[in-house]
Amino acid sequence: MSKPNKKRYKLAEVRAQYAEAVGGDEVEFEGPGGEVYTMPHPLFAPSEWAKAVDDAENDEEMAHAMLGDEQYERFVGAGGRPGDVNFIRLAAMEDMKGELKGGRPTRSSTSSDGTRKR
Repeated sequence: MSKPNKKRYKLAEVRAQYAEAVGGDEVEFEGPGGEVYTMPHPLFAPSEWAKAVDDAENDEEMAHAMLGDEQYERFVGAGGRPGDVNFIRLAAMEDMKGELKGGRPTRSSTSSDGTRKR
């Protein structure tokens, strides 16, 4: 039975709105030497990733959990400091707080010339 005047959320649409608001479900950053690395956005990270990051006991374990084996080795091999990877995660989380006003994404509006307004 449907409920009059009640909104039904569609998971796919809500997820897409949040992904758009925070810039996607992955965080991309430039490391030493201009190499690009990616990791899940904390809002969309799989529970295994989040648990591994939370369970890390030092910077090396945390960076390894966030980047995975291959990217971690490339990052450190290029001269990256493991502790710096956490700055990226924290920056993504801070940006997310700014984008999700009141805990929900704001719908972007489009101007008459087709550009996005905020």
